[in-house]
Amino acid sequence: MERSFAGEVRSLALGKGQTFHGEGILAVTKALLQSGVSYIGGYQGAPVSHLIDVLGDSRDLLGDLGIYFEANASEAGAAAMLGASINYPVRGAVTWKSTVGTNVASDALSNLASAGVKGGALVILGEDYGEGSSIIQERTHAFAMKSQMWLMDPRPNLTSIVNSVEQSFDLSEASNTPVMMQLRIRACHVHGTFECKDNRGPKISTRAPIEAPIFDYSRINLPPSIYEHERQKVEERWPAAVKFIREHKLNEHFDGDLSDVGIVVQGGLYNGVIRALQQLGLADSFGVSRVPLYVLNVVYPLVPDEFLEFCSGKRAVLMVEESQPNYIEESLQAALRRANAATIMHGKGILPMAGEYTGEVLMPAIARFLEKAAPEGLDTRQAIAAANAMKDAKERSKEALGSPVPTRPPGFCIGCPERPVFSAIKQLQTEIGNVHVNADIGCHTFGTLPPFNVGSTVLGYGLGLASSSGIGALLPNRTISIMGDGGFWHNGFTSGVVNAVYNGQDSVLVILKNGYTSATGTQAIPSSPTHPAAKPLTLDIEKAMRGVGVKWIRTVSSYRVEEMVETLREAMTTSEGGLKVILADGECQLERQRRTKPQVAQKLKDGERVVRTRFGIDDDVCTGDHSCIRLSGCPSLTIKPNPSPLRVDPVATVNNGCVGCGLCGENAHAAVLCPSFYKAEVVQNATRFERFMARVRGAVLERLAA
Repeated sequence: MERSFAGEVRSLALGKGQTFHGEGILAVTKALLQSGVSYIGGYQGAPVSHLIDVLGDSRDLLGDLGIYFEANASEAGAAAMLGASINYPVRGAVTWKSTVGTNVASDALSNLASAGVKGGALVILGEDYGEGSSIIQERTHAFAMKSQMWLMDPRPNLTSIVNSVEQSFDLSEASNTPVMMQLRIRACHVHGTFECKDNRGPKISTRAPIEAPIFDYSRINLPPSIYEHERQKVEERWPAAVKFIREHKLNEHFDGDLSDVGIVVQGGLYNGVIRALQQLGLADSFGVSRVPLYVLNVVYPLVPDEFLEFCSGKRAVLMVEESQPNYIEESLQAALRRANAATIMHGKGILPMAGEYTGEVLMPAIARFLEKAAPEGLDTRQAIAAANAMKDAKERSKEALGSPVPTRPPGFCIGCPERPVFSAIKQLQTEIGNVHVNADIGCHTFGTLPPFNVGSTVLGYGLGLASSSGIGALLPNRTISIMGDGGFWHNGFTSGVVNAVYNGQDSVLVILKNGYTSATGTQAIPSSPTHPAAKPLTLDIEKAMRGVGVKWIRTVSSYRVEEMVETLREAMTTSEGGLKVILADGECQLERQRRTKPQVAQKLKDGERVVRTRFGIDDDVCTGDHSCIRLSGCPSLTIKPNPSPLRVDPVATVNNGCVGCGLCGENAHAAVLCPSFYKAEVVQNATRFERFMARVRGAVLERLAA
């Protein structure tokens, strides 16, 4: 769960000569303020979701500088904001998670790149790729090439990241082209320092608005303008970008004494390469490498002349380019061949064809390259031995474990209001048979995992209902589609609900109304129960659906499992046609805990009465069947040794992680399981009467036990 950055935002006011200490995303925010931006927008998504949170907590500072900030309804809306820089010399930045967000924004980006910009336009992308990824494994590079937008990939340290933000605006204005900057997960969360500059209030701002609007047909993406746009891209903007990159040395060259070999590396992979060289004994603790390095802080466009200069006098170089397709390697190979250079380039083959280039991958690959290239003045046996030692240690660890370490997939939080909905669907399927469930992106995607295994497809954020279109007509029973309230406002309302009503689809939609985009840190959405002070308006999902013609709508508390099963049964069996919508209403438990814990703490401090609900299991009644665990999957519901010497099966138990949501008891009742669950209320600062009654009850129980 993300957190409030109200304390950290004070560092955004630091000025020239002061040192910033903090996290990568906070440094990006500071860099934006130093760059004189007029507007900032974006859509939340890991690993850049807390850039939106930081900006939301910085509204006062942004207002003082005259910067307009907007948390957009989607990535497409964020990308469209950059249209402000097409006709006016204003700098703007937007952010989202890539590549899924870039897919959503691609229409606006294509039009933006075609028209070109007067003011600097920057897209900050959370490149969610690799071992920590939560999305499909793809790269942003293809979008940059497709639309002719320049792509920055800075070295993952705060100084380089801040410099790249500022240089991106300069590059954008020098070439009249929008720029994208990708930050991998590790770069977003890296900690460090950098020397600050003063924040710059933009010349055009909410305090100093544009005097008059501009109309320029040459900026409209219609014939014949689009033909001129293409010519400008190739003949003017691209050469201007290459010139700027070269003259301002945006890419970096680090010398080393092994001058007959070299490594070309994407900026974002620099730390991994340096660490691998350190482990091989070829770089010191300060990152000084014996192998010369050419670091591509700009991975598109490339600067062939600069690359050929680096290769001059080298027998072999290694291209470290993550994932597929290997655009950079192929382009640089072509540059070498066109120049008839003698340098041999290695890349894919020595390095894996796909997957994240972690230290475990880079260290042996670089050792193999050095063995193959055999640089003068280096005994490669030491590097090979170091790589083999790491491999041997890993193999010994596997042998010591005796069996593979089981995977640990993500799951619902304790008390999550979405878990009982999937419990209800699972119970319904025991009655009517298996149902095709169209899943969606969000916390509810975890419903596809055990113990629920509910959800046959996931096609995109808010597209759960839309994905039922093709399959629904081919099945004998209605399908159930899942959608979160965040997905509803992002894309699901128009692509799903409106589409279903327009086409007369006879299916069931369950909207998990937890109040926030919870998967990315509980950011507010149009229907959130709480909003920042600047956004008092709350929109209503039910009214929106009735407005487009949905008639069958039921609202059920998420935690009332029996009522949810009955409502699902009605939706699946009713003779009424058309779309049937169930609003599963239950606030995100993490957001609820975040809000109520300070309130409870204050009540306890003031000596007020506080009641906490807890659930437990009677060991004497529990049979050890564990149907309750298989039906709910709550992390606080686990097992312990059976206290009875006559029974060997472990009994179920509720641990201290319980938040008192009541799902376990609801499931036991709805599914007619054993009556071993009990509810208890823990009272703090109890009244005199409650304390008296507690003593009476205790005395009675003690007497009965005797």
